[in-house]
Amino acid sequence: MRTWPYELKPLLVFWESTKACLLECTHCRAEAIKEPLPGELSTSQALGLIEDVAGFGRPSPIMVFTGGDLLMRSDIWDLLAHAKKLGVRTAVAPSVTPLLTTEAMDKFVELGVGGVSISIDSPYPEVHDKIRGIEGTWERSIWALRELLKRPLRVQVNTVVMKSTVDGLADMVKLLVDLGIPTWEVFYLIPVGRAGFAEDLTPGEWEDVSLFLYQASKYGVRIRTTEGPMFRRIALTATRLEEKGERIEDLVRPGPLYKRLMDRLVSLLGEPRGPPQAHTVGTMDGRGIVFISYNGTVYPSGFLPLPAGNVKVKSLREIYRETTLFRKLRSNLKGRCGRCEFKEICGGSRARAFAYTGNPLEEDPACPYEPGSWGVAL
Repeated sequence: MRTWPYELKPLLVFWESTKACLLECTHCRAEAIKEPLPGELSTSQALGLIEDVAGFGRPSPIMVFTGGDLLMRSDIWDLLAHAKKLGVRTAVAPSVTPLLTTEAMDKFVELGVGGVSISIDSPYPEVHDKIRGIEGTWERSIWALRELLKRPLRVQVNTVVMKSTVDGLADMVKLLVDLGIPTWEVFYLIPVGRAGFAEDLTPGEWEDVSLFLYQASKYGVRIRTTEGPMFRRIALTATRLEEKGERIEDLVRPGPLYKRLMDRLVSLLGEPRGPPQAHTVGTMDGRGIVFISYNGTVYPSGFLPLPAGNVKVKSLREIYRETTLFRKLRSNLKGRCGRCEFKEICGGSRARAFAYTGNPLEEDPACPYEPGSWGVAL
């Protein structure tokens, strides 16, 4: 695959189409509410945004319609139709509510939506429903996934890892394998919105999670992470070591969380049985990723609340290419992240650095790696 020109255009454009949502998730980044907020992009403004994304040229960025819940917008079908007409690649992240019907799924197909993501934060219904705030959401999510898999859509499951969900990761792998889910997007918690610092893991635990996810990718599920770029360091190094007949565990020295999760995974599915399917594309906040809020404000990501402009005033292309904030995020990293040999594929979470230090250019506090300490040739 040819190199994506990250300096010129994002790979992923996330649009928070609305704040409105019928769920009440405890860790919600958007702090969603029941009704749309004043200032939400109008239909004409939203159509203009789609045209702006098309203006990046082909292949277009993937425009991810998220929220809140995109199905709370009455004009959503018109917007998706416009994207299809302009050749803008689209994906959707609907909430699992009564609005997500089989008819809506068929409309996604009809309007050329490429991918659909459904959130399941735990393999245990009671844990997931407590997080989502509505009893029965887990069961309905499983139903939605089975229905979506019947259609020509790329289906993925999104899972937020935090203290209340981390112990279920091995059982999540089993659930995904049983359902036949091809892709798992794992979100490393960022303390933003309704998500608090108390749910965050320690750097050693995040290292264990990353190592576990690499091993889990050998069970036929493609795994990528959001705000967990250190996973790419683990995955790239592990792959190269295994090519030489060596083991990543001998280099990383995993902790008790990794051992606990792997023991559980092997008890459920046996030893890893295939090649790793770990996603290591080097996008990060502001470099390959851009987020547009419900009112048009542009951010480097949905988890980094530093505004860089507004699409009601400037084009998304101008904001992404020329804003000082975006330029700094691509080149001015500090501390260990700035001198790390893995910074091109990792770069650390800018959102987490900001959440903990107030400076998005600082090193990622969740990463324990000391640059150069592994001595692995890249």
